[in-house]
This record gives sequence, structure tokens and C-alpha cells, in this order.
Amino acid sequence: MSVILAKGGDAAITGSATPNLSKVLVALGWRPADDHGPEPDLDASALLVSNRGEVLTEEHFVFYHNLKSPDGSVVHQGDERVGASGRDCEVIRVDLDLVPARCERIVFPASVYDGERTGQNFGQVRDAYIRVVDETTGAELVRYDLTEAAAGYPAVVFGELFRQGSGWRFRAIEEGFAGGLAAVVTSFGVEVAR
Repeated sequence: MSVILAKGGDAAITGSATPNLSKVLVALGWRPADDHGPEPDLDASALLVSNRGEVLTEEHFVFYHNLKSPDGSVVHQGDERVGASGRDCEVIRVDLDLVPARCERIVFPASVYDGERTGQNFGQVRDAYIRVVDETTGAELVRYDLTEAAAGYPAVVFGELFRQGSGWRFRAIEEGFAGGLAAVVTSFGVEVAR
């Protein structure tokens, strides 16, 4: 049974109920708002972050131009340029057993492609969500539906997987970034070419 989170809430992904779980899918979905002009192209990403709050290496920033972390623990399943109601739009596969020990959390932002230039933001989409699914069984483990608070931003950190003891949990974040994806990744120590 899936746990539906409120903003700031978290839930166990691994533990006594799922002792052998190692492969999960982190899926993001949305649908276009009908009343805001051209549909924005949203892009999901993942950042493998150390206990210092910085990405492990530049190659541990997984997105549409770098679909796989160097250790193979995080693999982006590809860019979907069109939102759709009722289904996942972009999926990131995570093998928890392969995540490097120095990675404390995996952060999942989504951004409007070229949103700062076009003025597009999360106000042009509806029903945005993030969910974590057991890859083996297809069961949804946890879900967070974004609120209207994200509407004015071209980039939003949806949530994160984080270590707790020997297990993993998921936290709903919904933090907006006015500077788009570049602002998100630089906050985690990724250098962005200008």
C-alpha cells in the first residue's frame, strides 16, 4: 500500500516490510495546463549528494545529457517532451545496492527546459507528482503530489531518497528555484558553463 506524503513528510522505502528491495523507479508525472499557451518541456534529473551537501562528482549529476551515473546506480530512462495525464512522464531507475557508500542522498529536481528564457514555469502544468515504485513488483511505495506553491518556478526539487541507518527513506521537498536547473545544480556544487 502506497504512502501519500505531505510536503516535508518522509516514509521508509526499505525496511522490515521490504527486506530484499534494492531496485526502485522514481517516476515523475504531470499534464499540461490547458490555459497557458505552449506546453513546457519538463526534464527530470538526479543528483547523488554527499554528507557535505555536494554532488559526488560532476558525473553523478544524471540528466538528459548524462543518463547514467558512473557506478550504474542511477539511470535516467530518457527524455519525455510531452506531459500526459494519468501516467509517468520521466522515470529514473535506482539500484540502491549500487549507490556509493559516500552518497547520503539522491535529490530529484525537475525543470522546465529553457524556462528562464521562455518565462515558462510550473504554473503551465497540472497534477505534477513524484512516486517511488518497487521495480520488481510494480507496487507504488510512496507518492507526493506537488501543490500550487511550485507554480511560479522554472525548477523544483520534488523530493529525495536518503539514507537512515542501513535503510533508505523518501522525503517530499517541493523547493522552487527561480534560476532554473542551473540554480538547482549549482546549489549542490555542480559548475555550470555560462
